[in-house]
Amino acid sequence: MKYKLCELNKKMIGFYGFAVILIFWQVAPVFNLIDTQFISTPSMIIEAAAKIPVELLIHISTSVQRVLLGYFAAILTAVPLGILLGGWFPRVNKFLNPLFQLFGQINAFSLFPLFILFFGTKELSKFFIIYWSCIWPILSMTTLGVKNVDPLLIKSAKSIGANKFIIFKDVILPGAARPIFSGLSVGASRGFLMIIAAEMLGSSAGLGWFISNSSQNNIVPRIYLGAVTIAILSYLFNYLIKNFENSIITWKEEANV
Repeated sequence: MKYKLCELNKKMIGFYGFAVILIFWQVAPVFNLIDTQFISTPSMIIEAAAKIPVELLIHISTSVQRVLLGYFAAILTAVPLGILLGGWFPRVNKFLNPLFQLFGQINAFSLFPLFILFFGTKELSKFFIIYWSCIWPILSMTTLGVKNVDPLLIKSAKSIGANKFIIFKDVILPGAARPIFSGLSVGASRGFLMIIAAEMLGSSAGLGWFISNSSQNNIVPRIYLGAVTIAILSYLFNYLIKNFENSIITWKEEANV
């Protein structure tokens, strides 16, 4: 019983820390530690959400659709390309990797003028902002994961007569799965981060537009509401990715013996 309680405490320690921060955030104005004119408390944020539930759901739905469209397009591009470069064309990968690394360091926000120049201020520019933000971490981690698969495993599979498809399905893909999922997680976080900026221009709906509009009208609680909502969506999406990863990868090593 005592062991189970210790294990539960270990799992809940992150929740305890989060609860302490929320409580401090809520009571800080009472002790004049923060000014609610500039920093809204959790209760003020919840109250702001309760006043506009339907409108908030519309903005959430709009932003999630935009993120998912760019995110899944990035997956469909980056994962196959990363597998090819990491496993079948290592020389091409060595040639292109510096360029990809450079592109990965360029924040999509700095490319806004180019996206608008080429695609205007409509949905296409938002799509490419999300796509650009998501593709590079996914491509990088996929390539790295495939490249780092133990060559001994591949040789062992060949020695028992496995064909290329079997080697790919049963050796390369499982061996590269964790880095691929890490790339998917980072890509999702970047997508939700950049949707705020993407929707601040040429939009009439979405959480980015909601934050921008609230800022222009000086409605501070709604600014925090939009930001907190984006953070929650990003956390939930990464939580789903992690759970999907754990359901796919069943050979996770136990840290404690």
